[in-house]
Amino acid sequence: MSEKFVREIFYYKDYYLDFFNKLNDNTKKKFNWTLKLIATLERIPGKYFKLLKGTDGLYEIRVESSGNIYRVFCFFDEGQLIILINGFQKKSQKTPSKEIKKAEKLKKQYYDEK
Repeated sequence: MSEKFVREIFYYKDYYLDFFNKLNDNTKKKFNWTLKLIATLERIPGKYFKLLKGTDGLYEIRVESSGNIYRVFCFFDEGQLIILINGFQKKSQKTPSKEIKKAEKLKKQYYDEK
């Protein structure tokens, strides 16, 4: 039986794929599992998907693997379409403002090109 997708995931340019390709195999599997969860579940647990406060609709996909913490920024477009942008390995409690600024710039670039 196939699973029903409630959301579509789109990679904006190669930002996410460049990040993803540098990960080890276990972390890649964990990301793929998490993206499948996001695409198929009506209600996504906050442990894996969270709105970033203080931003204009940016979300972060959250993955922990082998003691490391990774984040990928994304946003919604046209209802249930999720646009994945930049990812990074989180090394401190607080999400680096440099990464948030980069994500906001990429989001603006996406809409400007649309």
